[in-house]
Amino acid sequence: MNGGDDAVVAPEEPLQPLEWKFSQVFGERAAGEEVQEVDIISAIEFDKSGDHLATGDRGGRVVLFERTDSKDHGSRKDLESTDYSNSRHPEFRYKTEFQSHEPEFDYLKSLEIEEKINKIKWCQTANGAVFLLSTNDKTIKFWKVQEKKVKKVSDMNIDPSKANGNGSIASSSNSCILKPHLANGGSSDKTYSYQSNDFSFPPGGLPSLRLPSVVASHETSLLARCRRVYAHAHDYHINSISNNSDGETFISADDLRINLWNLEISNQSFNIVDVKPANMEDLTEVITSAEFHPTHCNTLAYSSSKGSIRLVDLRQSALCDSHAKLFEEQEAPGSRSFFTEIIASISDIKFAREGRYILSRDYMSLKLWDINMDSGPVSTFRVHEYLRPKLCDLYENDSIFDKFECCLSGDGSRVSTGSYSNLFRVFGCAPGSTEATTLEASKNPMRRQVPTPSRPSRSIGNSITRVVRRGAENTGVDANGNSFDFTTKLLHLAWHPSENSIACAAANSLYMYYA
Repeated sequence: MNGGDDAVVAPEEPLQPLEWKFSQVFGERAAGEEVQEVDIISAIEFDKSGDHLATGDRGGRVVLFERTDSKDHGSRKDLESTDYSNSRHPEFRYKTEFQSHEPEFDYLKSLEIEEKINKIKWCQTANGAVFLLSTNDKTIKFWKVQEKKVKKVSDMNIDPSKANGNGSIASSSNSCILKPHLANGGSSDKTYSYQSNDFSFPPGGLPSLRLPSVVASHETSLLARCRRVYAHAHDYHINSISNNSDGETFISADDLRINLWNLEISNQSFNIVDVKPANMEDLTEVITSAEFHPTHCNTLAYSSSKGSIRLVDLRQSALCDSHAKLFEEQEAPGSRSFFTEIIASISDIKFAREGRYILSRDYMSLKLWDINMDSGPVSTFRVHEYLRPKLCDLYENDSIFDKFECCLSGDGSRVSTGSYSNLFRVFGCAPGSTEATTLEASKNPMRRQVPTPSRPSRSIGNSITRVVRRGAENTGVDANGNSFDFTTKLLHLAWHPSENSIACAAANSLYMYYA
């Protein structure tokens, strides 16, 4: 990477392309099975350790998964002594799920607020409990999920030694109507009648009343509790939430504003970015995504619908109207068309783990930016160049407004994003890498593999363009001659923070792959 000395990865030799293998699928559809709208996955997020994974869906539910294979092999020292390989098949299991959001109605604006989960972010764990933030279009919620021991009633009210028959009140077939009682269980009326002979009071009543005792059993159940609700702070739809590295604050962004919250305070937030003009007719761009720097608590970045990224320093002023840095790529002369601004809109940005690089996704490409170099991206990766001749059709069916997410590997050497026909791409961004893999969200991910160019190329972007242009001659097929389907789109995916493992959503199915 030609951005400075501390590049993301600087191997002596180019990294070899990874061979991806199918790991697991949750919610797999049977052939011909119709997908319910509420079951479609709308958010995916690994926690920092990579041992937990959360998904959100359009029905407002959050589903948690936990890794099982890493827990079965003891400590790291034990693994090293037994020559344990980190390439072991990663395995997750379903942990729990809960209803995070419900459909609402804004009576003041006559607006329906759907329950769809837009984003999920993991927070710091404490005392064996996990915490996460989830948001729909208007309301953010802070959840605590922890194991609780199941409590059971251990003793009955009545001493079973005093009972007749089988000595169990629970087996009595008829309930009795109790009369006024005297002390110690005696009664002023002795005309009791029981149709069942399983139990009878001893003469003179009971000497004492024994209350049931509740004891904790060895069984545990997971309990999700909503600790706080952060509401009524956004006039427009929330598109992003991001935790700060200080562990105390987070931001939420909508089309025109970014608010700063404290996790402990739900009734107050600070507006730190406001791009709303005095006259809405003068509005030229909106905020599309925002994220905190992974290590600098005073720095955040947000992207816009014009294809620019602004870096903001919270130390400069309370309202960050002026940015510290602006990243945008100048368009080539004579290349402007009706679709230029639409496809330039950035749908997602992600910081690399160490914070030196920012990955952005617009409609046609991925771009990698060095925060120390604002003249242009250091790398550009063409995702589905074969769709360029079809932009008019994509505009007609609104597919051109689809918002694809992007992600980076933990070491920063590779990037990934989704496409149509349930495909996703993995690109190598290390110096000299020509890796450009196309995978399908299915049990056979490599069956739609784009062949790697035999000749090494000077630029990753050029090599990818050369490969995919083979399919551009016939606008009904992709780079491999496969027909593409605009209705099946892979919008959401996440890369494991420390391993080469990717989780991606194809409609209601969660697919997991490893390399």
